[in-house]
Amino acid sequence: MRLNDLDERIVHALAEDARRSYSDIGSLVGLSAPAVKRRVDRLRAGGAITGFTVRVDPAALGWQTEGFIEIYCSRNTSPEAIHRGLERYPEVVAASTVTGDADAIVQVFAADMRHFEQVLERIAGEPYVERTKSVLVLSPLLRRYSSGSPGAPGSPSA
Repeated sequence: MRLNDLDERIVHALAEDARRSYSDIGSLVGLSAPAVKRRVDRLRAGGAITGFTVRVDPAALGWQTEGFIEIYCSRNTSPEAIHRGLERYPEVVAASTVTGDADAIVQVFAADMRHFEQVLERIAGEPYVERTKSVLVLSPLLRRYSSGSPGAPGSPSA
């Protein structure tokens, strides 16, 4: 389903806050609340919106140990299989396929070193993973994105 400009603005408003009211979204995009609801229903039915979720600041959970895990997969492992395997881990905040030797790189937040090690061991145990390589973040130097809450990793005040 291809989104038009109005649908994109509605989706962006929901991505910022999935609990935002249809009335609030309507005031942002110039539609009535019922018109926004009809569009959201159509976007859901068409598969453009696949669900609603909550984003949690890892620091709010006490997860301040950050690391990256390179994943090296067995042959013919699809990106979809990697995604399905990783989406079960709440500690995984981002995952991407990459160029180079690794098949994917995963950003993880954990409570402490032991927790990070447990997550690493569980990911390494996935059936499609042949090996992993990990690094821990000592100090974030520059982040140009924000999770939306003050003090969160990546926010200007972090």
